[in-house]
Amino acid sequence: MLSCSIRTLRRLKCCCNKRWSSLFLAKGYCFSKPKVVPSFCNTDIKLSRFYVGERQSSLRQWRRRSLYTVTDTYEAIELALDSVIKIFTVSSSPNYFLPWQNKSQRETMGSGFVIPGKKILTNAHVVADHTFVLVRKHGSPTKYRAEVQAVGHECDLAILVVESPEFWEGMNFLELGDIPFLQEAVAVVGYPQGGDNISVTKGVVSRVEPTQYVHGATQLMAIQIDAAINPGNSGGPAIMGNKVAGVAFQNLSGAENIGYIIPVPVIKHFIAGIEESGKYMGFCSMGLSCQPTENVQLRNHFKMQPHMTGVLVSKINPLSDAYGVLKKDDIILEFDGVPIANDGTVPFRNRERITFDHLVSMKKPNETALVKVLRNGQEHAFTITLQPVLMDDINAGYERLAELQVKKVNGIEIKNLKHLCQLVENCSRESLRIDLDDDRVVALNYESARIATSRILERHRIPSRMSIDLLSEQNSLLMDSAE
Repeated sequence: MLSCSIRTLRRLKCCCNKRWSSLFLAKGYCFSKPKVVPSFCNTDIKLSRFYVGERQSSLRQWRRRSLYTVTDTYEAIELALDSVIKIFTVSSSPNYFLPWQNKSQRETMGSGFVIPGKKILTNAHVVADHTFVLVRKHGSPTKYRAEVQAVGHECDLAILVVESPEFWEGMNFLELGDIPFLQEAVAVVGYPQGGDNISVTKGVVSRVEPTQYVHGATQLMAIQIDAAINPGNSGGPAIMGNKVAGVAFQNLSGAENIGYIIPVPVIKHFIAGIEESGKYMGFCSMGLSCQPTENVQLRNHFKMQPHMTGVLVSKINPLSDAYGVLKKDDIILEFDGVPIANDGTVPFRNRERITFDHLVSMKKPNETALVKVLRNGQEHAFTITLQPVLMDDINAGYERLAELQVKKVNGIEIKNLKHLCQLVENCSRESLRIDLDDDRVVALNYESARIATSRILERHRIPSRMSIDLLSEQNSLLMDSAE
């Protein structure tokens, strides 16, 4: 069948000199032989059935995908033209130097596409700090009002809804596909800068691994491609065959033609949480800081046997479920039965590896995980409930400031933690300004922050907003002021 596909492509290539040339070349398509399927030699007889099965499954999927003809690609692009929309956002961002007012309104543009359920999927940064959102279909001069239904700043995804029945006439829904393999071609469709009409660029997948999401400052899986993703492309789909392989969202600064798309597992996790609860649920975390154990002396110090691999627990977040279960200096050997290598990676697809944090992030909130650890030379198994990080619309954009020390509150220098608590609780201004190390600033609307605090406490099942000693002192101050 592979040789048959080659002959088909050769015939199509010859047709380019005739009536097919204007049709396909106008769309920016090129013709080439399918890539040679790599042969997997059975050189390691110790490979487990898991790895062999993964290789065989990956090879079968690769072969099936390699049989797409140019006609399939043409139909996919035609489908995208009735699915991809342009987004016009009017936004007003907080002014960190003048926290009592917002910055001037500005207009930005992005892309999005229609998914089942009459919803539009785009990036969170396309509609961040929005005050007004409009959408426009391909080939239409009319703009329609859209409402932001859900935003996941952490994963840089958002869902829009449009009430106008006229907007949905003639629109097609794009289906989500799979994670593409290395060197597979994808077409990025959107509205990048440089023009007003839709644009289609093609590239190949060069890397799949956890990457820093610029908007949310989080590490989640991302797909690197060699196609340019420019401002305006954000939120547009990356098409492979007749399905979506990901959502374009950022590029690599200082490099040429290196772009990133959000893969389908992250998209499905985002959508599933909204469908189940009606709101964004976030991505889970164990609340740990771990250190690789690649050094032999380090492994010997913690009594790791030669066949053991894992990572060293160096810090545990007191708010995580792992606090009180795991301990500092534990060695995490396995997560849900998957062995963790000394560099913190786990097997992923065909001889690829990915950090074990990906397994954690793909868990649903309140799901449990079986963690195998080595403690003082003895192996133990613990069940840990996973929860998302403490994300909320009120603190979006402040993720990078988590490790900085508080210096001032509303211009008053902080003496100690009790003094900080008093200044925050007794704030009489509309806006609360917090100065941090490195001259960073956090500005919050005080009343909105109080409401958000209750929402965050309830969402993450935290019993109190402060420790008992601070709470007791605060109650004493309230009683004294009442007298």
